[in-house]
Amino acid sequence: MSSSRRDLIKLGGIGLAAFSSSAYGAPTRSPHITQTIFDVRTFGATGDGKTVDTPAINRAIEAAAAAGGGTVLFPSGTYMCFSIHLKSYVDLYLAQGSTILAADGPNPGDSTGYNGGKYDSPEPATAWDAYQDFGHNHWHNSLMWGEDLHDLCITGPGLIWGRGLTAGHGNHVLPDGVGNKAIALKNSRNITFRDFSILKGGHFGILLTGVDNVTIDNLKIDTDRDGIDIDCCRNVRVSNCTVNSPEDDAICPKSSYALGYARSTDNVTITNCYTTGKYEIGSLLDGTFKVGKLANSKEATGRIKCGTESNGGFRNITISNCICEGSRGIALESADGALLEDIAITNITMRECTVAPLYIRLCARMRGPADAKVGTLRRVFVDNFISYNSSSIQPGIVAGIPSALIEDVHLSNIYFHQVGNAPAAMADLIPGQYEKSYPDPTRQGDFPAHGLFLRNIKGIDVSHVEFALASPDPRVAVWAQNVHSLDLFRIKSPVPSGAGNFSLKECSDVQLSGSRGTQDLNVESVTEKKL
Repeated sequence: MSSSRRDLIKLGGIGLAAFSSSAYGAPTRSPHITQTIFDVRTFGATGDGKTVDTPAINRAIEAAAAAGGGTVLFPSGTYMCFSIHLKSYVDLYLAQGSTILAADGPNPGDSTGYNGGKYDSPEPATAWDAYQDFGHNHWHNSLMWGEDLHDLCITGPGLIWGRGLTAGHGNHVLPDGVGNKAIALKNSRNITFRDFSILKGGHFGILLTGVDNVTIDNLKIDTDRDGIDIDCCRNVRVSNCTVNSPEDDAICPKSSYALGYARSTDNVTITNCYTTGKYEIGSLLDGTFKVGKLANSKEATGRIKCGTESNGGFRNITISNCICEGSRGIALESADGALLEDIAITNITMRECTVAPLYIRLCARMRGPADAKVGTLRRVFVDNFISYNSSSIQPGIVAGIPSALIEDVHLSNIYFHQVGNAPAAMADLIPGQYEKSYPDPTRQGDFPAHGLFLRNIKGIDVSHVEFALASPDPRVAVWAQNVHSLDLFRIKSPVPSGAGNFSLKECSDVQLSGSRGTQDLNVESVTEKKL
């Protein structure tokens, strides 16, 4: 091998000492250096997009693992595959021009499949399967999967195309041999995903359950269901990622019961990411950015959300420097007994939001063990948050339930620009509590505020907030019920004719000051008052 070739490989981050590849001539190896590159073509992969290359790829991975670790190289080509088995100490490098293509799986009742193969069978059912969707309870029926692994990477500028994966829906059991996730890991640690793209990732582009010490960086995901799910994980960094997921969530920390016990998701950073539900699938990756059929409708999703699965909890979560376009608002949800605390959301810009721009919800759906208690939601700080040109009449929402109050919320330096033009009757609504419902603003009906809806809270500070409207709206800017220790400072909003900016019901320890067009207020309690 020439010195220039070796230097190039080192700079690319895939060559540690030597290189072996049939694509570049006969395998070479220094007698004094351990071979660390395992080219899948050397093990029989064709990369022609027609031959099933799974056996050759799994042989390459097994050889790298047996050698104590190494990099499995995918040169340019299309490698049609069923389930690929990931291993500890083995890195997969997807070179420029390489595609791992999910083969078409079998029809129901057909064990051979379209390509003479099938995906690994899902694990046997468990007693806790009912607590989360089928896709969350099974990992083996994936294009790439691993369990009880450590120290592995998938990197490089190539593509993972889940053409043959099913997106799945709800808790429907899938037929044996059908794949429904691009990448799934369970009970693993020290994982890095960097630089590759995913097109149509099935139910989950990436599903991590009980996985710790994770770096996910510079991925582009263009998919029809969830982009990245971080479930029961700790110490996770998601950065510089672009996710288009019109029909489901883009980046989604969860805390389900899929491991058979409640484990919290802790110490997660999501930063410098772009999420959207606006574009046709595939048009983000090919650069055409075609506006999809769900754009500007409440069905478009594409958001960053903690929940809905929420048995264990969420602690120490930061979401910063992110852009959300044509998506639902950022959501924090404890519905199944989870604690959700110490959350910082900063420097967010959002355009064409399709439902509530910010949704913070504590409720009692309680999908989990019968002895579980309602969770807690506290210490949430939201700062420097802009939502412009929302297509929804829904306000930002912070809502607990009467038996479980949200605690200690700080909202500051916020600009919400809503569509306005709500029907006049909406101004007098008192919405239901929906204590046991699925936590989603689209399932809670209409709201009597155009800016913020606050309910069942102990300790909330709202300061330096501006609400703007594309069209006049008869509702108040801020509607609050059963809120205790409420501070409202420098709130700016258009005042509709004959109405005020604030509606207070059953609140205590209220301070309102510095808001244009509204007289300051400092009261110990108020039964009902409009200002």
